[in-house]
Amino acid sequence: MLTSDFDYHLPPELIASQPLPERAASRMMVVHCASGMVEHRRFSDLPALLRPDDLLVLNNTRVVPARFFSSDGTREVLRVEPLTPTLWRCMVKPGKKFRLGHLVQIGDSTGTVREIFENGDRLIEFDTPVDEMRHGHLALPHYMGRDDQPADRERYQTVFAQADGAIAAPTAGLHFTPEMLARLPHTFVTLHVGVGTFQPVKVERLEEHQMHSERYEITRTTAEAINRAGRVIAVGTTALRTLETVARDHGCVAAASGSTDIFIYPGHVFRAVGALLTNFHLPKSTLIMLVSAFAGKDLVMRAYAEAIRERYRFYSYGDCMLLLT
Repeated sequence: MLTSDFDYHLPPELIASQPLPERAASRMMVVHCASGMVEHRRFSDLPALLRPDDLLVLNNTRVVPARFFSSDGTREVLRVEPLTPTLWRCMVKPGKKFRLGHLVQIGDSTGTVREIFENGDRLIEFDTPVDEMRHGHLALPHYMGRDDQPADRERYQTVFAQADGAIAAPTAGLHFTPEMLARLPHTFVTLHVGVGTFQPVKVERLEEHQMHSERYEITRTTAEAINRAGRVIAVGTTALRTLETVARDHGCVAAASGSTDIFIYPGHVFRAVGALLTNFHLPKSTLIMLVSAFAGKDLVMRAYAEAIRERYRFYSYGDCMLLLT
């Protein structure tokens, strides 16, 4: 398949750059994959749509402030991976100011560029740990067209976030309130969402795309709950990728941890997930390809066209869709 097969035009005004005042107030498109029927509901309707044997699987990763600016404001550092508290693998801007041996000052900490990787990332070593709470910013998606604000510290985070390590939020989980979650059978996996979630597919043939790698963990308690469930509903593409990785590698959902670079596109055989709750995704992205693998490309593209006609809110702070098999 071709990357261009997953393109569509989105009017810019449908991009949600701010969250709604209430988490659970989002609209929810319900897509019945077998019949092709599409319903327009509210997220608050979710409990009424579940079966008694359903189990929600949510990603409990916690977004950390990974974006930093130099004290003079001329340079930007995005921490991709903290190897130690003072040794970071980073994306940087502008690259010409991060040559080998160059220094960058962030608050009271001085970093030195120790290595330049083939893809342009830098290895930066600091003399003291950077004060993240004082100098760190959330790396909001570029399509929001704005820098992070104090309110994002709470809203660009799920109410069940526990495990520090994500650069981006598992956005399907942003709709849940503690009250709704308490009413629903659920369990958690962890996948630390990396910067690769924002990176475009640069090749035309899908099989030539190299996925980014992200760290995951499934506990024994979670694996046992999933294997007892009648239908597993993945809350978000990150939870789905975690479950499908482990089911592929172990033959079933088992307790496991490691890194995954699984790329799910049409033709993938799903082994663990029976339904998917997800937000609307960027054109030509690996995420819309994943959703198309689950529900069928033609149905997904038709549903997206209807969402645009119905003026749904798109992307991280936007509305959601529930795909039922």
